[in-house]
Amino acid sequence: MSRRASAWTHRASFDADPFSASLARSFITERLVQHELSHLIDPVRLVTSELATNAILHARTTFTVTLERLEDVLLLTVSDESPRAPVRRTTGATDPTGRGLDIVASASLDRGVELARDAPKAVWASFPVDGRTWPDV
Repeated sequence: MSRRASAWTHRASFDADPFSASLARSFITERLVQHELSHLIDPVRLVTSELATNAILHARTTFTVTLERLEDVLLLTVSDESPRAPVRRTTGATDPTGRGLDIVASASLDRGVELARDAPKAVWASFPVDGRTWPDV
């Protein structure tokens, strides 16, 4: 995602513990209410939950959730210490897991992964602040 001027940024770090997904969702909700973006709570919490759960289950490292307002876009980033990019899996109708990245793709405007040799992996998703260009969910 190309970088634009940030109106505000909030960041919080969490342990690789199953309870941390809930803490990350609460952090997101509080920040969205603070900035009068309550209409984005459901999709952003859903994506936060999926990305935090992936960090907990697959990276097994502490992870950082960043929420940033960039002009007309809200950017959610979950960074962890794993050097491996997330892999989108093909799942069957009865598979109990493996749909997280599909959910992220459906609930966000855009998404991606940033990998760098000397930096944490960052998985991001963006959301339109005004909702006019909302994806079909």
